[in-house]
Amino acid sequence: MQNRNSPLSPEVWLHDLFACKAVQQGGVIRRKARDVERFAGMDMFMREIRRRGYQVVENSGQIVVFCNRAPVRWLTAAPISSKEIGPKSFEDFGLRSQS
Repeated sequence: MQNRNSPLSPEVWLHDLFACKAVQQGGVIRRKARDVERFAGMDMFMREIRRRGYQVVENSGQIVVFCNRAPVRWLTAAPISSKEIGPKSFEDFGLRSQS
């Protein structure tokens, strides 16, 4: 879904995104998934990611792009799904219920 009210075309938005200093230095950029979808569309964005050989992750509505071809190494245990974790309560986080 592209924003028809945006003064930027999807191509211009992507060009501007990938022209920033962090990208040029092989760093990391972060954008809201909602904005990527709104301004360029996820398909077009992912085509550009693949074309450049970058890696991208999404977490809680945030897109993080590693603007280099180096491997990404998790420093924590391998991520697991919320189904594997199961339901949580306030006690699981050392807090008492507010009831």
